[in-house]
Amino acid sequence: MASSLPTFSRALPSSSSKTSPSFIPFRSPSLKITSSASFLPSSISLSSRRASFIIPRATASSSEGSDSLAKTTFHGLCFVLKDNIDTDQIIPADKACIFPSNQQERDEIGSNALSGLPDSHKPRFVEPGEIKSKYSIIVAGENFGCGSSREHAPVCLGAAGAKAVVAQTYARIFFRNSVATGEVFPLESEVRVCDECTTGDTVTIELRDSGGLLTNHTTGKQYKLKAIGDAGPVIDAGGIFAYARKVGMIPSPSVA
Repeated sequence: MASSLPTFSRALPSSSSKTSPSFIPFRSPSLKITSSASFLPSSISLSSRRASFIIPRATASSSEGSDSLAKTTFHGLCFVLKDNIDTDQIIPADKACIFPSNQQERDEIGSNALSGLPDSHKPRFVEPGEIKSKYSIIVAGENFGCGSSREHAPVCLGAAGAKAVVAQTYARIFFRNSVATGEVFPLESEVRVCDECTTGDTVTIELRDSGGLLTNHTTGKQYKLKAIGDAGPVIDAGGIFAYARKVGMIPSPSVA
């Protein structure tokens, strides 16, 4: 999967430092995305994504504007974590034996999202016996998604109902897998938001090309988010291959 990832010219975070001065983007000989606005949509509608939303789970909306992410918003309850949440905590290896190919398997992997957290971590992201989480926005600290390269990590979060992660920094492979699968928006905060939010707070995320804003309605505080750049339209399309078909990079599957 990694060989199909394009170059994203803007806003790719790194877990190694906050300024990411030495970040070297992966380059694919077959797929390339530049910063040209010629094939970026004037707005993004999230109505085509798989799940329908019921408050307090995250809802998304968009309207026309000059930015490709103009007025794209998520609203719901947040689930707060700290630093170095690795892929074994996001989805234990024994729960990631298959990659979901149907809704039943997707429900199963979603029910195990963040089940690798210590038993002492309360409340649970997905309650026992449930297949969906009531927390649609995850707030975390540094190096979120470190560990293995398994794509199941962002997939299980998306399957459980998460729409965005707001972290201080990411493990590079988790960020790229989130873009490639189109499961969640991996957004980077400018400050340590996880220290100022509590699980169950009601939050809204507003996205723009120039950056984003997280509003915690429970505390009344607001936090700036870094721009996600060209990765935004890829995630919204449903992942790298769906986006490549959408913009004509590769042909769409023929219908029998």
